Amino acid sequence: MKVLMFGWEFPPVYSGGLGTACYGLTKGLSKNSCKVTFVMPTGPIVHHDHVDVIVADKVSLENVKFTKVPSLLLPYLTSGGYDQRYRKLLQKQNASEGHGSLYGKDMMAEVWRFSEIARLIAATEDHDVIHAHDWMTYEAGIKAKKESGKPLVCHIHATEFDRSGFGGVNQYVYDIERKGLHAADKVIAVSNYTKGIVAKHYGVPEHKIEVVHNAVEFTDFPDLKDKQEDEKMVLFLGRITLQKGPDYFIEAAKKVLEHDPKVKFVVAGSGDMMGRMIERSAELGIANKVLFSGFLKGDDIDRAYKMADLYVLPSVSEPFGITPLEAMRNGTPCLISKTSGVSEVVTHCLKVDFWDVDEMANKILGVLHYGLLHKSLQENGSSEVKKFNWEIPARKCMDVYRQVMSESKIAG
Repeated sequence: MKVLMFGWEFPPVYSGGLGTACYGLTKGLSKNSCKVTFVMPTGPIVHHDHVDVIVADKVSLENVKFTKVPSLLLPYLTSGGYDQRYRKLLQKQNASEGHGSLYGKDMMAEVWRFSEIARLIAATEDHDVIHAHDWMTYEAGIKAKKESGKPLVCHIHATEFDRSGFGGVNQYVYDIERKGLHAADKVIAVSNYTKGIVAKHYGVPEHKIEVVHNAVEFTDFPDLKDKQEDEKMVLFLGRITLQKGPDYFIEAAKKVLEHDPKVKFVVAGSGDMMGRMIERSAELGIANKVLFSGFLKGDDIDRAYKMADLYVLPSVSEPFGITPLEAMRNGTPCLISKTSGVSEVVTHCLKVDFWDVDEMANKILGVLHYGLLHKSLQENGSSEVKKFNWEIPARKCMDVYRQVMSESKIAG
């Protein structure tokens, strides 16, 4: 089976769960003898606050071929962020003749340009099915389908409602999402939680949506050295944005410290709320107890999990959430938001309403102070996470591929 796949990030350079998911899924597909051509945006290196390069170079997987398309698209990039990135590119190139015309001057033009190149690739690249990840690649998937006549599967890892925290959605992004989801022959959602949002807010029939939960990679992890046994550390790791609930984490930290002033809190990541969270920590008088480490990558991520006595995912709306699985594979107990896809499939962790900072604080203190609870979550979580292998979602995706291919032949 040959898959033409469109995505916008891939290790070793990635800024969120989408890159992690794409890597794991393509690896799982490869192990199931599925040949994948992964088409991704790439561009000149421009400094970004949480990632220093955007080119996924020198990554080799058996049966996976990569085609890199010049582009400025980045995951989680707002239209304003795109404009800033475009201006930096022109400054770096001294506005050299012809260079600026390679890139769209706004996000709408960029999505359109990427889709036009995708159409050309679809005309020449042999494939049986098209798989598009998230909204920036949906137009590419639609045009590829129109060009080759092959069935389209749209994979939704996060909706505009998730990213906005169910606040003011970007109408342009929503319209692209809706168009792609309706044009697809099948939609893959990363959780039943996301399936419900897609059905309710995008009008996609439930029978058209297949749920394929994410998984986690298992590799060799760095050894932990110099952990202070008498120090308790609670970790937040993710984008510091409204969706991820960092403000609730900080408020809960204040309440925990009122009962146990020895606890340390680490906020690992970057995002548009980082400055506000630093200021809020100072206002609450806990700035000396909250460390903002910035964006972590590579082995530093697993070191952070291993150092933590508890990992907290306080997301307002989390389509899935791979980070708790990453924490569990490192033997770290987890406290996760009930409004998360991962809460559907994980048993050996604590769960809380993201807005209930009193209960969040109580459960944090419970894990830190009661050794038997900590040990139970640690041991059972480490055992449970072993079942989340990427070959399982890969096989489920292949079942979806076979279904749309069969229906396409019947329709043809």
